[in-house]
Amino acid sequence: MVNVYRLQGADGESAEAAALWELGCQGLVEETTADGVPVLLAYFLDPIDLAFGGTWEMRPEVDHIAEYQANLAPVRIGNLVVAPSHAVVAATDGDNIIWLDPGSAFGTGHHETTAMALAALLATPGGLTGKSVLDVGSGTGLLAIVADRLGAESTYGVDVDPLTVPVATHNAARNRSRVRFAHGSVEAPGLPTFFDVLVANLYAELHMALFPDYAARLLPGGTVHLTGILVSLRSVVTDAVPAGMRLVNERQEGEWLLLSFQKDARV
Repeated sequence: MVNVYRLQGADGESAEAAALWELGCQGLVEETTADGVPVLLAYFLDPIDLAFGGTWEMRPEVDHIAEYQANLAPVRIGNLVVAPSHAVVAATDGDNIIWLDPGSAFGTGHHETTAMALAALLATPGGLTGKSVLDVGSGTGLLAIVADRLGAESTYGVDVDPLTVPVATHNAARNRSRVRFAHGSVEAPGLPTFFDVLVANLYAELHMALFPDYAARLLPGGTVHLTGILVSLRSVVTDAVPAGMRLVNERQEGEWLLLSFQKDARV
């Protein structure tokens, strides 16, 4: 059994969630009541005094990651299908199937931000054939693997979490992908100097901080697809656009945005 603090009316994006992490929470799970009210479950090693108006419960210990992965279904975006290894896929002519197990990393195609990033790569004018691609915050490696499958000449993925690199490398190997992954960010050693396409599924404030580095890494005429941006934080990103970059496309799914920018061909 484990100690669970149940807080009704809060979710994973709330201020309470951030405070619970700081107070030693071991994990957060979101639920919804029958009336549609969000409930946040915070797992602790031992009960502590908390002043958020929640209640303590004892619950059976559950491997939420294993449970989540077992319930993953294939995701289809156009002719691209992303499927976990245990799934049975009904393929049709022309389908491009990526087999992917997330491990502890983010990025399966189910979340709106990942789906929008995949759609943006699929919609690249003229396709990705012959182009170089960098995936910043690569997680499972999905976006980089898809870029490679779509014909990119060279594809790299970087992530500041070292635990994701072996997950992504394993997923690339099972899909016979040539993608190379490294621990780090845009400045990771060993990367080529410039790229035709950069994709990053992070969050608005980090995009704001990294935007000058994104622009510096792009070839003239290159494109950067930025997602993980809450609609309410759109201006955090758009106000940080460096000189020589312009917004060329915008997508929205629910409360999330993907913003695509192009670098001036003369820069």
